[in-house]
Amino acid sequence: MYEIGLSTCGKVICEDLFKMYQQSGITVMEISPAVDEYDDINYKKIKLWAEEYNIRLWSFHLPFAPFSEIDISKTDTCKKTIKYFEELIKKGADIGIEKCIIHSSGEPIEDNERLERIKYAKESLAGLAEFAKKNNAVIAVEDLPRTCLGRNSEEITELISVHDDLKVCFDTNHLLSENPVDFIKKTGNRIVTTHVSDYDFINERHWLPGEGKLDWQAVLQALKAVGYSGAWLYEISFSCPETIIRDRDLSCDDFVKNARELFENKPITVFSNPKDKFYM
Repeated sequence: MYEIGLSTCGKVICEDLFKMYQQSGITVMEISPAVDEYDDINYKKIKLWAEEYNIRLWSFHLPFAPFSEIDISKTDTCKKTIKYFEELIKKGADIGIEKCIIHSSGEPIEDNERLERIKYAKESLAGLAEFAKKNNAVIAVEDLPRTCLGRNSEEITELISVHDDLKVCFDTNHLLSENPVDFIKKTGNRIVTTHVSDYDFINERHWLPGEGKLDWQAVLQALKAVGYSGAWLYEISFSCPETIIRDRDLSCDDFVKNARELFENKPITVFSNPKDKFYM
């Protein structure tokens, strides 16, 4: 139904990773280093490995760190962040990456500052969208959980209203106050990529589909209804998060198997158990 992709988030970006993608049948990759690893990205090698192993460099996740100086919605950090992001957008575009994923804010954000933070985020996004356009790329604004900006379709729609070229990255496990199907229906014509993972509706979890409570067939049908034709891109680490128990680490083969089970509406293979201790 869709090309199967996997983010490098939580993984070492190296030739072996590209080889594992190819051997399993994963065809697209999102480059997503840890926040302190962006200066060490070897763009030339990434491009060479992508070509050698026939992996499409689908998207580039711009840095995010909730409590850091990287934030486009704060008056004291937005100019510095925009300049930094422009440098990365250019470097990504130079190796053929057309979609840049962005967080509109860090957190926490108090209710009394929310409107002002949205205002600055919109101004920042408008400028970044124009810069990306000049470099044959687009900015995809990700829906985010809790008090972050973009926590529902209303806020995402407001954020992307400032530039026609702004798009949406639909993260399936970030919506804590809105049904994901409703979000798709309201933003669908602007969704250009996904971050696929499951959760318990209490907080983001980044579990493998089938380990949480999402109705995956409803999600797939909603995406089909709005004409989504991008990648089915998982944003899940190989290692097990502290909120769940797995018998082993995940592999690239597990993601491909999971996707095919979802696409064919077959029972989902689950080899994990919830933890007895409750995690927020």
